[in-house]
Amino acid sequence: MTIRPAQNRDIPGLIALLRQVGQVHHEIRPDLFRAGAQKYRRPQLEALLQDPRRPIFTAEEDGQVVGYAFCVLQEVKDDPALTDRRSLYIDDLCVDRDHRCRGIATALYQHVCRCAREAGCQAVTLNVWSGNDAARRFYDKCGMRPQKTGMECIL
Repeated sequence: MTIRPAQNRDIPGLIALLRQVGQVHHEIRPDLFRAGAQKYRRPQLEALLQDPRRPIFTAEEDGQVVGYAFCVLQEVKDDPALTDRRSLYIDDLCVDRDHRCRGIATALYQHVCRCAREAGCQAVTLNVWSGNDAARRFYDKCGMRPQKTGMECIL
């Protein structure tokens, strides 16, 4: 397995995995997520691949994209309340359902952490939807801890 920056030729594989993530989210929260939806379409992916502040990493095996990590470089500077801080936010991390439990997600996460350190980041951050227990267990195992909790009251 190779982890590398995503390229335009990876877009079909990225879309297939985005659909898997979309389905997981739909199953957890059908009141929020549409069935069969994906977070990004081809034109958006093409633009993201050109944005150095939004790195996308792929895990590839035998020429096939089997996982990805979409990231966003975030920086707080000169904020009146917050300390200056640079972090790498994992917008999305997915491993193909047929390739799970083989260390691919861990390798992607560790790659993101290395890249964050190299970019001078103090932290790697992400959000996990309540109900996505497998993802929560994975991130707990990676050593991540809750930073804040989002709340809602459905009316």
